[in-house]
Amino acid sequence: MAALEPEYLAQFVRNATLEVVQTGRFSVIGVAAGAAPVAAAATGGKQQQQQQKKPKKQQQQQGGGGGKKAKGGKSKGGAAEEKAPEPLSAEEVAKLQENFDLVRSVGEECVTEDDLRNLLQKKPAFRLYDGFEPSGRMHIAQGIFKAKNVNKCTRAGGTFVFWVADWFALMNDKMGGDLVKIKDVGQYFVQVWTAAGMDMSKCEFRWASDDITNSADKYWPKMLDIARRFTVARIKKCCTIMGRAENKLSVAQILYPIMQCTDIFFLRADICQLGVDQRKVNMLAREYCDAAGIKLKPVILSHHMLYGLKAGQAKMSKSDPDSAIFMEDSKDDIIRKINAAYCPLKPEVEKATADQSEIRLVEDDLKNPCLDYIEHIVMSLPEATFTAAGTTYQEFEQVKADFLSEKLSEAALKEGLIEAVEELVAPVRNHFTDNPEAKALLERIQQYKKEGNLPPVGGGAALRRGHFTDESKPVHVVLAPMPSAQLTIGAVFTTLRELKAAPEGAEVVLWLRDWSAMVTNALGGDVKLIMHANTLFDYSSTT
Repeated sequence: MAALEPEYLAQFVRNATLEVVQTGRFSVIGVAAGAAPVAAAATGGKQQQQQQKKPKKQQQQQGGGGGKKAKGGKSKGGAAEEKAPEPLSAEEVAKLQENFDLVRSVGEECVTEDDLRNLLQKKPAFRLYDGFEPSGRMHIAQGIFKAKNVNKCTRAGGTFVFWVADWFALMNDKMGGDLVKIKDVGQYFVQVWTAAGMDMSKCEFRWASDDITNSADKYWPKMLDIARRFTVARIKKCCTIMGRAENKLSVAQILYPIMQCTDIFFLRADICQLGVDQRKVNMLAREYCDAAGIKLKPVILSHHMLYGLKAGQAKMSKSDPDSAIFMEDSKDDIIRKINAAYCPLKPEVEKATADQSEIRLVEDDLKNPCLDYIEHIVMSLPEATFTAAGTTYQEFEQVKADFLSEKLSEAALKEGLIEAVEELVAPVRNHFTDNPEAKALLERIQQYKKEGNLPPVGGGAALRRGHFTDESKPVHVVLAPMPSAQLTIGAVFTTLRELKAAPEGAEVVLWLRDWSAMVTNALGGDVKLIMHANTLFDYSSTT
């Protein structure tokens, strides 16, 4: 270029373009005085390659039927002969049905049952996931109810992955956004589930802050790909999963459902086993599969949301201690709360709110929390029983029938429920009394709740940051142009000038904006094309 006349060079820079052309194996750069000749040449070359390949393809298609058979049932030049799956034995069919019934019993809704059955048949060692924000004390739904559901799934062959969503708790402003406190609460949850009898041999506990930091190259591109395929309006509809109104959202809270959707694919979950209140974002994951051309969609298995103990409470609330039994409640607490619990014999006229209708998939006019506890906690396992007024019940429907007919009084029902709940909670309470480490942990959690959402002391846990440069030197960063199929020589020369303008001794960084290109759909959002375009620009501007 230095040998060219300045006037000609200026004209060339204004008009010349670089064009990236994707072929079967290479990305090719073309340079010309105008874009059209380059594009035409590139297109012509591609058509010529296709014409050269065509006779060979035709020969394969014509000779496919009479070719020699290869190993595995394939004929040379022809399609593979699909081998029909062997029919299941009667024993295998019975075991499959048993596992299906066990897993299906966990969910108030399953999307879809056909997908679940197909998964259990083709992948007996399946993976389930649930995420939880460490956000204070654990109530009986998160403790006993969750432990029982997990044990059903692991008994059927699954591995249950718990996503300890500490970063999500920070975004949702839990524990004052203090990561030290949030991590303490996460450890408390694990201690509760261990004491509650959860089968830990088939559970994984993964911390969001650790896994996302250690696998940023996998997590964030997937999150960006999900984000670019949906509108802001669609994402905001999912924000009810946090208990937040659409018109009172921070930017971080809008990111929350996108990241939760990403978790499903990042953790390689076959089944999303969360509450009905998380249904919207789980369905977003299935919509993403359609948009991204992913054939195997996650199964959505949404469990029932237990009522709060007070009248009109659609679900339990951690902010109201009397709305639920908590996992370290004393027996006196359990007696007091259940005796005071709402326990109607007949439906009461009540106008359901939008939030209530979203978490109720099965119609229930009675809305009796005592019966709810008996059905979903005390008698949730197939072999479970319930004893009240001297009668041991094998089926929940009989308990309900006797109560509604007043054969079983409210006092007797509650007395039986108190004993059943105490039996389930006592091992957990004892664990936090007898185990010094667990006791100290609970005391810290209780102190956090007293403090409320105070600002983190000293800034709380330091957020980790990636170190990409030598911090002892000044850094000179140049942002490369967004990847494009047509890149002007002028852009290359401008970037060269900016790179050469670095102060002496500075570390020079050329920042290639691949993620920005993906979310703005540059080059169709094709990751490989973006990478090739960036590689080409990097080579052009640094050689």
